[in-house]
Amino acid sequence: MLSISFLNQLRAAELAHIAACLPPGSRVLEIGAGTGQQARLLSDQGFDVSAIEIPISNYSASRIFPITDYDGRTIPFPDASFDAVFSSNVLEHVPDLTNLHREIRRVLKPGGRVIHVLPTPAWRCWTTLSAFPDALQSVASLAARLVPPLGGRPQAWRDWRAALNRAVRYLAAPALQRRHGERGILLTEPWFFRPAWWRRNFAANGFQVLEDRPMGMFYTGNMLLGERLPLPRRERLAAWLGSACHLFLLKAA
Repeated sequence: MLSISFLNQLRAAELAHIAACLPPGSRVLEIGAGTGQQARLLSDQGFDVSAIEIPISNYSASRIFPITDYDGRTIPFPDASFDAVFSSNVLEHVPDLTNLHREIRRVLKPGGRVIHVLPTPAWRCWTTLSAFPDALQSVASLAARLVPPLGGRPQAWRDWRAALNRAVRYLAAPALQRRHGERGILLTEPWFFRPAWWRRNFAANGFQVLEDRPMGMFYTGNMLLGERLPLPRRERLAAWLGSACHLFLLKAA
């Protein structure tokens, strides 16, 4: 699986694309800030950053930047508060996009910009396929513990049974994969990750797409090689295997 440390490296590389879309020194809201790593990096670059996240986020215990809890419905800031709003790999998890888009328009200053980074169909397909070798790699890492222990020590046998059960779960996981976001099923999710689908969604919710482009980095949700496959090589692979994320720059229509 993709480690938090390497995920942070990937997000930091992607942040260069995001920062280039923001007016210098602007007041920025990040929606779905996770640990706050990207918000902190933007703040270090001179942006006035506020960050929001739902309190039950998987990253709620690992926050490294001041984050305001958010109920998932109402952005907790007044009207026309921000020069820019951005999110990274968030919108696909939002069931009610219409409400979120409306809230973004409410807190955005006139003429403000919106940046959304979203996973691509390539990311979805390669994540699905890579689950199988990822499971085998996980089982291989348990091989030493799967040798039945000598002697009759109860704890040794309990440890062995736990390792065996975990190996079975690893092997079953690829066949039990679920969708990543809120729309479709595993096999149809690439359709909902298409840039064309998002362009229509943005237009239907009052936004004009000023620019959209691949982020130019290949990775999956099951990072088999992790840091052993360095970022420059991942950038080259993106030309052949597809970019993991796509960037959209919007303004209120």
